[in-house]
Amino acid sequence: MTLPKDYDIAGIDLVDDSYTVEQSLVRNKYKAVDAAGNTVLKGKQKMFKMKEEFPFTDGDGNDVFTVKAGGIIDVAGDYLLTDAQTGEDLVVLDNDFSIFQDTWTIRDGDTDSKLAEINSRGALVTLARGLPFGALIPHKYEITDANGDHVGSIHGQFSFRDRYEITLDDVSTVPKEPIMAAAMVIDAIQGN
Repeated sequence: MTLPKDYDIAGIDLVDDSYTVEQSLVRNKYKAVDAAGNTVLKGKQKMFKMKEEFPFTDGDGNDVFTVKAGGIIDVAGDYLLTDAQTGEDLVVLDNDFSIFQDTWTIRDGDTDSKLAEINSRGALVTLARGLPFGALIPHKYEITDANGDHVGSIHGQFSFRDRYEITLDDVSTVPKEPIMAAAMVIDAIQGN
């Protein structure tokens, strides 16, 4: 199965299968680096906005896309990913809020069809992460395609700031850039 439309984001070209994402110590500010240590994507949560907003830039600081909440204080809701250069709404990151499992669905921005899903692994770990000092437990997510087949994973590491590896084993049926954006937005929204 191949993707029905082009989900490439103008201004960014993610060619590796594995990336390391690090959060800043001060606020919800992230950077993704490739295997060679080059910063390929940076994102941050805009402060003092009625609707949560996350502008993303390439390694040189050029705007590439924005993720914006569909509503005010949108803990369980939709986040629209818009290409900064073309203005096209590419995908929707849909959060299905549950205290037992974190589930994020990546949907087509026009048709609302499911492209991929990102799920936390294990209800006990998800519950424990909600407790005081639970943020010290590294997060783990599985990335699946529209049919539920494994395509990648997100593994957190023990550190003072959030640091995790995103590994994409098979991106022939899922859009790579929206998955990278979703990983950072999930971390910021859920306080992981």
